[in-house]
Amino acid sequence: MEIKAQIEAAWDNRELLHNEDTKQAIRSIIEALDEGKLRVASPENGQWVVHEWVKKAIVLYFPIQPMQTILSGPFEYHDKIPLKNNYAEKNVRVVPDAIARYGSFVEPGAVLMPSYVNIGAYVGSHTMIDTWATVGSCAQVGRHVHISGGVGLGGVLEPLQAAPVIVEDHAFIGSRCILVEGVRVEKEAVLGANVTITGSTKIIDVSGPEPVTYKGYVPARSVVIPGSYTKSFPAGDYQVPCALIIGKRKESTDQKTSLNDALRDFQVAV
Repeated sequence: MEIKAQIEAAWDNRELLHNEDTKQAIRSIIEALDEGKLRVASPENGQWVVHEWVKKAIVLYFPIQPMQTILSGPFEYHDKIPLKNNYAEKNVRVVPDAIARYGSFVEPGAVLMPSYVNIGAYVGSHTMIDTWATVGSCAQVGRHVHISGGVGLGGVLEPLQAAPVIVEDHAFIGSRCILVEGVRVEKEAVLGANVTITGSTKIIDVSGPEPVTYKGYVPARSVVIPGSYTKSFPAGDYQVPCALIIGKRKESTDQKTSLNDALRDFQVAV
């Protein structure tokens, strides 16, 4: 609570960033994030709670950090945030050209293909972040998740936004999907290739006799494909992108089988 109060005070009065006690408080928060002892958002009693003061600590970390040269083999970088290291001790597989910034947490058993994990992000165990995928600042990715090639999970720091993108356990996010503005994908959902969801995107369940519309989250076990609907404008009627829920993964099968069934039964491209 004392550190939280220091962060809140520094947020309101940036002059406090010149104090060593304040700098130490901020750096201790980033260290805790890096070690997985603290999260920007956490599940509590079935709901996700966003810890705003932790987000503020990340933002305040940038102005107190000096620019530095970072060497990685023949590659040179010039930045304020160092890279994560000691992956062997962390039991994380990291393929060359994968980058995770200090202040992000990657749980043991995760796999990082050539990809990017930004500060404040959380990646659960046995999750794969596939080639050229981006896990934006403070995004939360659960366990046994597959983030396919070219997926973009939006960050919350630039500009500062209320809620991070959340992908829950056992979800499958298909190639080139884009999730931004605090969208939450609930457990075991399957998103086909090229699904784009923002905070205002209509997510329409068309699997029943009448459409059911959601915004901001994809219900658990949903199988989702890109779609569009007609919207009237002063200049005429045009097609607006949406996401279509075309069915559900079966609870009666295990995770691997249900994923294969979803892709086969609904002919979802990934």
